[in-house]
Amino acid sequence: MKKLWLRWIALVVFVTLLGALFIRLGEWQMHRLEWRRGENARVTTYQQQPVKPYEEVFAGPIGHDEQWQRVRVTGTYDAENQIQALYRSQNDQAGSEVFTPLKATDGRYVLVDRGFLPREQGGQEIAVLPDPPTGTVEVVGYVRRSENGKPAAMTPQDKLVRLVNAEELSKTLPYTLVDGYIGLVESKPEQSGGLLPMTTPELDEGPHLSYALQWFAFTVIAVGGVFVLIRNDLRDRKKAQARAERRAQKLASASAADTTAGGAGSSPAPVPEQSETTTHTATPQEDDNAARS
Repeated sequence: MKKLWLRWIALVVFVTLLGALFIRLGEWQMHRLEWRRGENARVTTYQQQPVKPYEEVFAGPIGHDEQWQRVRVTGTYDAENQIQALYRSQNDQAGSEVFTPLKATDGRYVLVDRGFLPREQGGQEIAVLPDPPTGTVEVVGYVRRSENGKPAAMTPQDKLVRLVNAEELSKTLPYTLVDGYIGLVESKPEQSGGLLPMTTPELDEGPHLSYALQWFAFTVIAVGGVFVLIRNDLRDRKKAQARAERRAQKLASASAADTTAGGAGSSPAPVPEQSETTTHTATPQEDDNAARS
């Protein structure tokens, strides 16, 4: 029984730690769900607001919460310094994005993501970038913050980058870009070259709720498994004790049967025969004859 207690204690400790981990993972998924709902609500709210002049939003660093506002900017493109951001995807399609600096009417430069360039199956990632419209253009698009990562990924190499960061790009340009960039949705005049406009993120809740329920279910299963194993141990122990008792009863019955059978079939032990001894008593006459002789 002592071994069983040690086993049960170790099992309870293990399942307690495992259950705590499962609960923590479930809670993390619930936090992700709340974050996703907040993001969706923010994007939806910005969609319902009127388009703002870009100067109102691009007055300082662009943070996460400033993203997905719609802004309008007027200016001229600097086609000589446009770049291609590789390994992008949109609507489950692989491709790249074309970024072109735009000199706004207030004299500042803002980076514009002119759109998504789909890559055909088997086609090359590096493509010939379509030229932007010439002259004065009006762009309506979403506010995006600068991407961050390793410096090598943010520094253009032959006009190619992996991540787009306005501050890092400014180091390679003869002017300074405002922080963040604009994801183009509409352009006047319209663009050419097959570029697809920027889209908002999908406004669904993702798989976070189902993942959370799975982790909580694993916790319940683990706790229930402890009781099942302990119950099985007790059941097996009772069965083993019952088998031992039946075996002992069979042995006792067999021994009693042997004793009974032995008493009924045996003969009385023979009494050893005693040899007869004859005792002779001498008469007085015989004694006198013996003395004279």
